[in-house]
Amino acid sequence: MTHALIIDDNAQNVMILAQMLTRQGATSTKITHPGDLAQQLAIPAYYDVAFVDLEMPTLDGYSVYRLLRADLRFANTPIVAYTVHLSELHATHSFGFDGFIGKPLDARKFPDQLARILRREAVWEPT
Repeated sequence: MTHALIIDDNAQNVMILAQMLTRQGATSTKITHPGDLAQQLAIPAYYDVAFVDLEMPTLDGYSVYRLLRADLRFANTPIVAYTVHLSELHATHSFGFDGFIGKPLDARKFPDQLARILRREAVWEPT
């Protein structure tokens, strides 16, 4: 079963993404306070994909990306930026993110996007 890590300070966005993942048969771990990331990473767990919001208080998505990549469990895990900041698409690509999905997420497109991400295919879709 697919297990995703969701990191976003907006609880509504987390709930929507978690529901979309559940519809695809996936489970998720949700972090709505970026400061809790280190504590969560201390718990042994495996993640198939991580969805990271870019704009959060105290720890932005780029800093979260660095923390995840420093953890060996995420060495081969797709880390996907998902954000309303569509202008960040090229910056996230250059930075090393494995994909980009713009908010609001499209429930019709998401099943295909998730399948492609899990197959390690490029998903760079601002809308």
